[in-house]
Amino acid sequence: MSALADARIATRLPARDLDRARRFYSETLGLAPVDERPGGLLYRCGGSDFALFQSTGASPGTFTQMAFEVDDIDAAVTELQGRGVVFETVDLPGLRTVDGIADIDGNYPSKGAGGERGAWFRDSEATCWGSGKR
Repeated sequence: MSALADARIATRLPARDLDRARRFYSETLGLAPVDERPGGLLYRCGGSDFALFQSTGASPGTFTQMAFEVDDIDAAVTELQGRGVVFETVDLPGLRTVDGIADIDGNYPSKGAGGERGAWFRDSEATCWGSGKR
């Protein structure tokens, strides 16, 4: 067994403007940091952590950096749209969003035979986020 098999995953995302990022996560997503340190914010959602750190660089943000797995994606998308979140429109062979949500059949084996549903948006740093559950 690998030494990493039981390790917790720690997501770290760069933010060029930490104050702007804090406002987005607070005002738009409704999240508050559980810890703040010079140059960084720590958030906790459902027992998982992610951190934003002050950076002069940026993630390319062109692919999903992190995902929120929610029990009711329709309700989550509706709530976030009400907070001003704009969801990505995708129209590719085998992947198309309808009202901001895509059905993803068999994409991730860990999600079971039925696949999952997904929706993507960008944060204050234009980093791509996903959410979903079948």
